[in-house]
Amino acid sequence: MKDEAFIGSLRDVIEDCLREGAVIEIDGLGTLEVDHKGELTFKRNGRARVFLAYAQEDRAAVKRLYWALHEAGFEAWMDTENLLPGQNWPRAIERAIETSDYFLGCFSSRSSNKRGHFQSELSYALGIASRVPVEHAFFVPVRLDECRVPEHIAKRVHYLDLFPKWDEGVGLLASALYAHEKSRKKDD
Repeated sequence: MKDEAFIGSLRDVIEDCLREGAVIEIDGLGTLEVDHKGELTFKRNGRARVFLAYAQEDRAAVKRLYWALHEAGFEAWMDTENLLPGQNWPRAIERAIETSDYFLGCFSSRSSNKRGHFQSELSYALGIASRVPVEHAFFVPVRLDECRVPEHIAKRVHYLDLFPKWDEGVGLLASALYAHEKSRKKDD
């Protein structure tokens, strides 16, 4: 009962603050605010969120991709850059995948057949992708080197190579993500 009363009080305080013109930032996703009609609205921050899944052996290459995506105007998410000390990391990763606009599975000769968290993230993202409208891209496989993309993924989704010319590959990736964003906004 105490929890319900606390939640009710917290909700009242938040609503009062919003009605007085405050804006509440929600975990980098956007802001909760009151619009000109007095209605509560959520406004996305405008930057597409891109989750980066990878095997630990590929951390250096993926960190490079993380910064390249940030420079290209995307809100990239990588465990080593975004998880906070003390955070429930399995749940934080699931939440980051769920709230991302795109999931990049970063495949390499070191990760393709490896068991572990990378495979778990791929499976989780494929489940999320099954709920995304067919015409919207979500799961984007990228190859960091000459490797095999699992057949069940390669049969359904076109992948992009970031090699042998890294800058060219990243440029193609950014262009593809911009095109998908443009298409999504057109559909909205």
